[in-house]
Amino acid sequence: MVEKTAEQTVGHTDNSIKIDAPMDLVWDMTNDIESWPRLFSEYAEAEIIEERDGTFVFRLALHPDENGTVWSWVSERTPDPATRTVEAHRVETGVFEFMNINWEYRQEDDGVLMRWIQDFRMKPEAPVDDAGMTERLNRNTRVQMERIKGLVEAAAAA
Repeated sequence: MVEKTAEQTVGHTDNSIKIDAPMDLVWDMTNDIESWPRLFSEYAEAEIIEERDGTFVFRLALHPDENGTVWSWVSERTPDPATRTVEAHRVETGVFEFMNINWEYRQEDDGVLMRWIQDFRMKPEAPVDDAGMTERLNRNTRVQMERIKGLVEAAAAA
């Protein structure tokens, strides 16, 4: 078996959804970290710890799992309004060796295409391997994107 370096990505997801709303509304709602517990069904808490030079350091906490465990971690997120992209990564990696997330927003004729690309590797002692986490993230990302689409489109219609 060939050993891979931390820079070589093992887990990878690439999901997108079209949102029928103005770009500024999509951008503002999805980049308001403190509102994420309302925007995402999985987050119980979102707290900005620090903001420096346009990068936000923040803690996310999930709702308790079936065993009552609350999973939380710290991430950094750097939105670039000029390019409508966001670079993010976990600082406290938890079960991941690394987790990088790129968000892209593209204006199209019939709405805003929002795309999330996640690259990661699971730690050997993690309860799920890279393939299992890829499947889990793909399934959950679709759920979260549909939820966000509905909330942003409702805000646009209001």
